[in-house]
Amino acid sequence: MSSYNPDKIESKWQQYWQSEKTFKTPEGRDKPKYYVLDMFPYPSGSGLHVGHPEGYTATDILARYKRMNGFNVLHPIGWDAFGLPAEQYAVKTGTHPRDTTKKNINRFREQLQSLGFSYDWDREINTTDPDYYKWTQWIFLKLYEKGLAYEDDVPVNWCPELGTVLANEEVIDGKSEVGGFPVVKKPMRQWVLKITEYADRLLEGLEDLDWPQSTKDMQRNWIGKSIGAEIDFELADEADTSAEIKVFTTRPDTIFGATYMVLAPEHELVDSITTEEQREAVEQYKEGAAQKSDLERTELSKEKTGVFTGGYAVNPANGDKIPVWVADYVLATYGTGAIMAVPGQDERDWEFAEKFELPIIRTVQPPEDFEGKAYTGEGKAINSDFLNGLDIEEAKQKTIEWLEVQGAGKKAVNYKLRDWLFSRQRYWGEPFPIIHVDGEPKPLDEDQLPVTLPDVEDFEPTEEGDPPLARAEDWVKTTDPETGKPALRETNTMPQWAGSCWYYLRFMSPEFEGGPVDPEAESYWSPVDMYVGGAEHSVLHLLYARFWHKVLYDCGLVSTSEPFQRLVHQGMILGEMEYTGYKKEGKWVSADEAEGTEDVERLKLDENQVEKKDDYFVVRGTDVKVEAKAHKMSKSRGNVVNPDDVIDQYGADSMRLYEMFMGPLEQVKPWSTKDVDGVYRFLNRVWRLMIDEDSGELNDTVTEGDPTKEQLKVLHECIRKVTGDIEDLSFNTAISAMMIFVNDANKWESHPKSVLESFVKLLSPFAPHIAEELWQKMGHKVSITYAEWPEFNAEYLISDTQMYPIQVNGKVRGEIHVPREKAGDKEYVLAEAKAVENVAKYLDNGHLVKEIFVPERIVNLVVK
Repeated sequence: MSSYNPDKIESKWQQYWQSEKTFKTPEGRDKPKYYVLDMFPYPSGSGLHVGHPEGYTATDILARYKRMNGFNVLHPIGWDAFGLPAEQYAVKTGTHPRDTTKKNINRFREQLQSLGFSYDWDREINTTDPDYYKWTQWIFLKLYEKGLAYEDDVPVNWCPELGTVLANEEVIDGKSEVGGFPVVKKPMRQWVLKITEYADRLLEGLEDLDWPQSTKDMQRNWIGKSIGAEIDFELADEADTSAEIKVFTTRPDTIFGATYMVLAPEHELVDSITTEEQREAVEQYKEGAAQKSDLERTELSKEKTGVFTGGYAVNPANGDKIPVWVADYVLATYGTGAIMAVPGQDERDWEFAEKFELPIIRTVQPPEDFEGKAYTGEGKAINSDFLNGLDIEEAKQKTIEWLEVQGAGKKAVNYKLRDWLFSRQRYWGEPFPIIHVDGEPKPLDEDQLPVTLPDVEDFEPTEEGDPPLARAEDWVKTTDPETGKPALRETNTMPQWAGSCWYYLRFMSPEFEGGPVDPEAESYWSPVDMYVGGAEHSVLHLLYARFWHKVLYDCGLVSTSEPFQRLVHQGMILGEMEYTGYKKEGKWVSADEAEGTEDVERLKLDENQVEKKDDYFVVRGTDVKVEAKAHKMSKSRGNVVNPDDVIDQYGADSMRLYEMFMGPLEQVKPWSTKDVDGVYRFLNRVWRLMIDEDSGELNDTVTEGDPTKEQLKVLHECIRKVTGDIEDLSFNTAISAMMIFVNDANKWESHPKSVLESFVKLLSPFAPHIAEELWQKMGHKVSITYAEWPEFNAEYLISDTQMYPIQVNGKVRGEIHVPREKAGDKEYVLAEAKAVENVAKYLDNGHLVKEIFVPERIVNLVVK
C-alpha cells in the first residue's frame, strides 16, 4: 500500500496557494515578462469535461516553467459570461441569467482550482460585471467617435421563435442550430461596425505573427481580398429602367464569354427588371432563398437553381443582349450582388448554363488533352477579339485599360469581409451607450457609464417583436443629459463577442479606473506572448479582437499593433474509443468487408472483446477487423468524461500528466480512463523513490553525498530533454524523459539529494502538488514555485570512454571502449581493435590490406 495520497496532498497545497497568494502577479517591472493566456471560457451549466483542461494544463506548465526561469508571469483567468444559453434558460425557467451565470462561474472556478492551475485569482474578471462592461461601452463610444459604428437596415437571419438575429454559422438547413426553429431573412435596424476599413491592415498584420499557418490562411480567406475590375452592364431597351448592373470580377479578360448575368435574390434591381410574365416565379424563388443560410446557398455540391427575370443586359465588349437571371448562389453581401456568368471558365456557371440550356463560349484555350467542362487553368485568350493570343495576366490588364477608355468599368479591389453586424435582440448582453433623441442616435458621455441592465421579469421579445429590453419602459424612456429632451435608450444589446474582444487588456490592470487598461501596465505586458485555445475560434473571435486592438492602437491606447504574438490550438480530446463488430448469419465479418453488405448485424463491443493487431483492432482471438472510432464528446452520445471523477480516482496531478502524455498538444486524441492509471503508477514510483512507505519521510537512500558521474549524466540528459521539450510544447516527450530518469534512478543504491531536488523541479510544472510535497519533505520551507530551474551542463553528458564499432570489410564484427584521452590515438585504437577475438580470427585467416580509422567514429579493416 503506497503512502502517496493525492487527495490529501492536493487539497493541502491548493489551500496553501490560495491563502499565500502564491501566484500573484509581481508588481515590479525589473524582470523580463511572460504573458500566457487561455481563451476566455464560457461558464456553461454542464461544467468542464476532460477536453477543457488540456489547453489550461499546457499554459500552466509554461507559466510555472517561466516563473522558475526568472520571468514575471501574468497568467490570469476570467469569464466570457454573457450569451444566449443563460437567456434561453431564463425563458424556460424564469431564473434570471445573472443567477444562472453566477452559479456556473462558481462551479467552473471550483473545478479549475481543483486542478491546481497557477492563476492569479486576484485578477479574475467577468464580462457581465458592470465595472467591466463599463469599459466595453467606453470602447464602443471610441468606435462611434471614429465613424466606425453606424446604424443601418440590413437583411439578417431572424428566428421568430428565439426572437433574435443569428449569425450565418448558427443557421443550418434554414433552421436555428439551437432548437431547430425556422429562420428567415428580414431587414432590421442594426448597429454595424466598419471592420472592412481595416481589411488591409488585418491582412498585413498576419505576416509577423507566430500563428498556425492554417489559421492565418483561414483569416486571409475570410477577408478575401480580390483584385479585378468593376464592369457596368447597361440594361436592354425593353427593361423598364435606365439603371446599370454593376459587377465585380477577378477575371475581366473573360468578358467576351459572358453569356448571361445572375442577380442575388436580394439585389435592388430584381423587382424593376423582372417582367410581369416572370414576376410570380421570381417572387416564389425569392421567398425560398430567404429560408437559406449563405453557407447553404454557396455550397459547391448543391444543385444550381434559378429563375429567368425576363430582362436583358448588354455585354459592353461585344454588344450582345444577354439574359438576366436570379439565383441564390450569388450573394447580396459579396461584391455587388451580381455577376457576369462565364460558363466556359467557371464551374458553377457551367453547371447553371448546362441545366438551363444557356450559351457557353470558351475564352481561354485549354490543352489538347483537356476533356473537362469549364477550364480554369492557364492558356491563351480565344474568342475574345483584341485579346486573342494574350496570356491571362496580359489580357486582364488590357481589358481593364479598354474598359476605362470606354467608360464601361475600372480596376477595383473587393473583399469577402462584410461590416460586422453588432446587434442582438437579446436581454443578456451589454447595453449600448446610445440614446435616441428626435429619432436620431446620440452617444452618451463617459460620465454616464456604465449603462446597466435593468431587471425584467419576462426575457422574451415583446408582442411587437421588439427586444426584451423594450419591456423595461421606465428604463427605455429617459432624458438627454445634455438638452433635457425626452430620449429613448437603445434596446438592442451587444453580441457576446464584445466582451471577449479586449479582455486580455483588462487582465493587465483589472482595478484601473482611468480607462480600459493602465498605460504603464499595458506597455510592460503587451503583447500576449502565448495564447492557447481551440481552432474553432480561428476566424471570428481572433479577427474581431485584432480589429478592436488596431482601433485602440490608432487611439493611442495600446502600444502594439497586434494583441497575440504566438497562438497555439490544442487538439480536441475525443470520447473513449468505441468498437463495432459485424456478423452475418451468426459469423464474424471483417469491418472493411461489411461496408455495403446487406443483412449485416452491428454489435457494440467493449475493450475486453477486442485486441490490437498491427495498426487495427480485431475481435479477440481472431483476425477479424472491427471498426474502432472515437467521437466528439457530447451529452447525446453519452461519452462525456467528467474531470471530477478522474480527480477523485487518480488525483489532479495524474489527470494533468495524462492529458499532456496522450500525444502532441495540437493533435486530436481519444480519451482512455484506463490509461490514466499508467501515469498514476508513475507518480507512485516517483513517491516511493524518495519517500519511505511506512514513515512517510525521506528514504534512507536519499543522501547528502556528491552524485556520481553516471548520476549526473542521467540527470542532465533529463534536464536537457525536459527544458527543450517545454520550449517546443512537446510535453508528452518531456514526460517520457522523466519516466526514463525514474527508471534509471531506481537502479541506484543511493540517491543524492541534490539530484532528486533537480528532478522534482523538472516535475513541478507538470505535477505541482506532488512536487510541492516532496520539496517540503526535503526540508524546504518556501514553495517550489519560484525555485530556480535546473541548468543543463553539457559536460556531464561526455562519457569517460569512447566506443568504436569495429568493421571487417564493412561489416561490424565487434566494438571496443577506449579511455577518452586515448580516443584520438590511432595506433592505440587499432591495436585494441585487432585484439578483439571476433576480429582477430579474420586477420589470422586473411591478409590485412587496409586500415581505415575515423577518429571517435569507427574502425574498418579491409582483409583479403
